[in-house]
Amino acid sequence: MITLGSLFDGIGGWQIAAKRAGITPIWASEIEKFANALTKIRFPATEQLGDITKIDGGAIPPVDIVTMGSPCQDLSISGRREGLAGKRSGLFLRATEIIRQIQTRYHELYPKIVIWENVPGAFSTNRGADFQTVLETLTETSIPMPRYGKWANAGMVRSDKCNITWRTLDSQYWGVAQRRRRIFLVVDYTKGRTEEILFKPESLSRNIEQSQEKNVMLDMRLMQALTRTCST
Repeated sequence: MITLGSLFDGIGGWQIAAKRAGITPIWASEIEKFANALTKIRFPATEQLGDITKIDGGAIPPVDIVTMGSPCQDLSISGRREGLAGKRSGLFLRATEIIRQIQTRYHELYPKIVIWENVPGAFSTNRGADFQTVLETLTETSIPMPRYGKWANAGMVRSDKCNITWRTLDSQYWGVAQRRRRIFLVVDYTKGRTEEILFKPESLSRNIEQSQEKNVMLDMRLMQALTRTCST
């Protein structure tokens, strides 16, 4: 059984994707009352951990995959652009602390995969230094800024601890009737084949009508691919 923990769970989008891919949600963290009430109905077996600032990663069940769509308000181009120094978007760093606590408690065996989803504005806040911090925090190594001072929409970095791949994808090509660009970043502590998940050519259809007919959902596609990765 492959398991999931969802930080910044919202209304349970990643839990839905996990269930459809045969992955079992174990716990979730969310503070919004309406969202929690909804997910309690949809996923009664999922343990509700509440406020992320009060979670001890060493005291919660280990999971194979951790998802975290951390708050984007301070990273968005329509916001105040405070970046990771902002009170809301800075919670990304708290999420990574929880992941470190899990890894320490279970001797680096869990989690195997971490997925971070956020707005493309994360590439440019503080002149790109925030995205550099994201990469350095997750890899626990020094990552140089791009030569021309601008992060690409897709990329990959490796460290002794993990491999990271990221790609900016637009929901309009996944059967959703709106333009909604998001960064999907996958941290692979198994150093498996996660680059195939985000860089496989057929994973992004340019035919909107065809995508709608096939009901393609990016979250579920990622989960299905990660199921294969965690199983190998």
